[in-house]
Amino acid sequence: MTALSDGPETPVVRAPLEADRIKHLEFIQAVITRMGTNSFLVKGWALTLAAAFLALSAGRLSWPLALAGAVPLICFWSLDGYFLRQERLFRHLYEDARRPASTVEVLSMNIGPYLERVLWKHVAFSSTLLLFYGALLVADLAVVAIAV
Repeated sequence: MTALSDGPETPVVRAPLEADRIKHLEFIQAVITRMGTNSFLVKGWALTLAAAFLALSAGRLSWPLALAGAVPLICFWSLDGYFLRQERLFRHLYEDARRPASTVEVLSMNIGPYLERVLWKHVAFSSTLLLFYGALLVADLAVVAIAV
């Protein structure tokens, strides 16, 4: 009941989900969790490798070494974009599978119908990934500019 209402609210009655549908949602949630974990691990590796390349190239003022550090950084960025896209695709599947009148086949993990909704380039250049990897790339390119 809200402070502005005069009477009791009508309770929402929902039909219980079948065991297969609940298991399906658990499977999808497990994939979403795994994609999030993979994304976190990729960021950790990217930060570690970028810091190592930056430290070595700045210490030696070696532009080839600094430029070489940009290659794994771009690879990690694209891999992280892939994991984040997969996570978003499975979130769309979860949203559709949880609805009572869902047309999603039970226990199906098909994300094909959502591929057009979530484009990799939009995910890879989302604000979170752009800030994280963009800052590392700018730092790397700054060392290249200083060393040249």
